[in-house]
Amino acid sequence: MTALTWDGTGERFYETGVDHGVLYIPDAGGVYDDGVAWNGLVSVTEKPSGAEPNAQFADNIKYLNLFSAEEFGATLEAFTFPDEFAEFDGLSVPEPGVTVGQQARKVFGLSYRTKIGNDTEGIDAGYKLHVLYNLTAIPSDRDYTTLSAAPEAIEFQWDISAIPEDVPGFRPTAHLILDSRLMSPALLSDIEDTLYGDGITDATLPPISTLVSFIGQWVIMRITDNLDGTWTADDGDGGFITMLSGTEFQIVQANAVYLNATTYNISDVTY
Repeated sequence: MTALTWDGTGERFYETGVDHGVLYIPDAGGVYDDGVAWNGLVSVTEKPSGAEPNAQFADNIKYLNLFSAEEFGATLEAFTFPDEFAEFDGLSVPEPGVTVGQQARKVFGLSYRTKIGNDTEGIDAGYKLHVLYNLTAIPSDRDYTTLSAAPEAIEFQWDISAIPEDVPGFRPTAHLILDSRLMSPALLSDIEDTLYGDGITDATLPPISTLVSFIGQWVIMRITDNLDGTWTADDGDGGFITMLSGTEFQIVQANAVYLNATTYNISDVTY
């Protein structure tokens, strides 16, 4: 048995900061196939609502609590926003330089990172990648004031609400959080290549059910039984498989269990 300890070296974690904001624009079919970098992001204040207890009484006692569905909400602050955000802020641009206000607000997607620090690595201990779906933005007051001896930049602010999506095996949600400390770096890299673009494909935001399914089925090396006495190993571009000759190959970091001196069982690798 092990006794509990507190505040061990490297275990004093905290969260701070926000960066890598990305706005995702849906096409006519509602697919978020266009990601745009959001510069000047100041803060995202998450404000979930709902999940209120509704006490139920029986036998003259409090019998149980039933909870209402929880909803995601947030306040977003930024010094500026992408030009593409105009249509989600109730603005229409019929001609360059001309903006028409009080238009219908459209739904968008968003992602951003929050830094994780600790007592040994500072703010470089890791980060959380937040992915949000089906958002609507309502602006707060904008205070334009005269320049003075101590000028300040305007901080734009929006109240954000979300419509949750169905996710097989889970309750509907609009918020997915990925923790770099706990995930396979290769898996997280694959996801970020999709969310941020990789120089070959543009930044996109897959449906949340697709992203969750991809994470659940992802492997760094896949082993396939061809059901004909042969099998196939595929590591993408991982560099785990090397051909030594025309008939010999080497696999490193494979999941292999020897059944006897000459027979083994090999399976997918997920780390």
